[in-house]
Amino acid sequence: MTQLDVDAIRADFPVLQRKVRGQALVYLDSAATSQKPIPMIERMDRIYRHEYARPEEGHSLSKEATAAFEGTRAKVATLLNAAEPREIVFCRGATEALFLVSRIVHHDGLGPGDEVIVTELEHHSNIGPWIQVCRESGATLRVVPILPSGDLDLGRLEAMLTDKVKILGVSHVSNVTGGINPVKRITEMAKAKGILVLVDGAQAVPHFKVDVRDIGCDFYAGSGHKMGGPSSVGFLYGRAELLEAMPIADSGSGMSEDMNFDEITPKPIPFKYEAGEPPFSEVEAWSAAIDYWNKVGLNRIEEYERELTEYARAKVAAIPGVRILGDPADRISVVTFTVDGQEPKKVEQALDEDGIAVRAGNLEAAPLLRALGTEKAVRASFMFYNMHGEADALAASLARIAGGVRA
Repeated sequence: MTQLDVDAIRADFPVLQRKVRGQALVYLDSAATSQKPIPMIERMDRIYRHEYARPEEGHSLSKEATAAFEGTRAKVATLLNAAEPREIVFCRGATEALFLVSRIVHHDGLGPGDEVIVTELEHHSNIGPWIQVCRESGATLRVVPILPSGDLDLGRLEAMLTDKVKILGVSHVSNVTGGINPVKRITEMAKAKGILVLVDGAQAVPHFKVDVRDIGCDFYAGSGHKMGGPSSVGFLYGRAELLEAMPIADSGSGMSEDMNFDEITPKPIPFKYEAGEPPFSEVEAWSAAIDYWNKVGLNRIEEYERELTEYARAKVAAIPGVRILGDPADRISVVTFTVDGQEPKKVEQALDEDGIAVRAGNLEAAPLLRALGTEKAVRASFMFYNMHGEADALAASLARIAGGVRA
């Protein structure tokens, strides 16, 4: 078992010291958003007290902001092993990044006779944009099914990859099962047919090292607020030559060199795709959280979280009346379940009475939950600041709920 000084780590996350309903907080909702380390909080405070200014302007404060903003861009490029910083486009989150790709592909000529492929595993953010652009363009949206385990049916996927398909969208890690998809293999299958590949990495980047060049994908979307950053910060990685060749998605301040009533002259990438006010203070503060994650070590984080997730899964699975959703071949950070005879929201509320924060509902993945045999479920999600004792607390509380002690 990987040794992390979890007590020292937890001291760096102030909210973990508080109580909820008189109980010590057990925060098991990091798949929705992570808690924030002191260095990021202090960096955000410093920005607003002493440094706040919009990048890309001429005065001293803006020069400082530009240096910090672009420094974070370089840091994210290194985090992902992108070829160069200009392959990183900053967004308000992974959702905005996924919508951005859909608009780029739409404007690039998606039309009748074309197909877009997504999977049954996807978060709503990688389904909704494609529903919209397919309706607007006349293209067809097709869906790769899952196996009973919750893993993707790779045989069906390969059969669906025809010359009609323009882009394939696939999650790196499921936000419901925690299953890690073999995105490198999937990308190789698609690229053999000349198909663009978009990977939703919102649930991957905080938990293990991601190498976009090794994966070989064209686009990779991620979220900073799930990796210790402030609210509303994320990114889109895109291969430079592809971003240079593809059309703009949006227009407005920040993205154009020139504009008249006939045409828009866009700036070079990545600014070509950063229309409007960028989340600059959030981006700059996220830099400190990235440093924190790197200091702990992403390899060590992955090893610890894999072991902790399996420990929690086994504890929860052993409770009579509790059903774990999915049994993927490879899993990290997430355990989702139902309790016989109990509404998921009621279970969420009962856990909250013990100070345990989880998430219940359709988890923004309604098609996947239906494929797994339910409309709603309860999700416990873990980060390296969680302890095995918190998994024990979850299991003990669940055992009482499943046993009917609480309605």
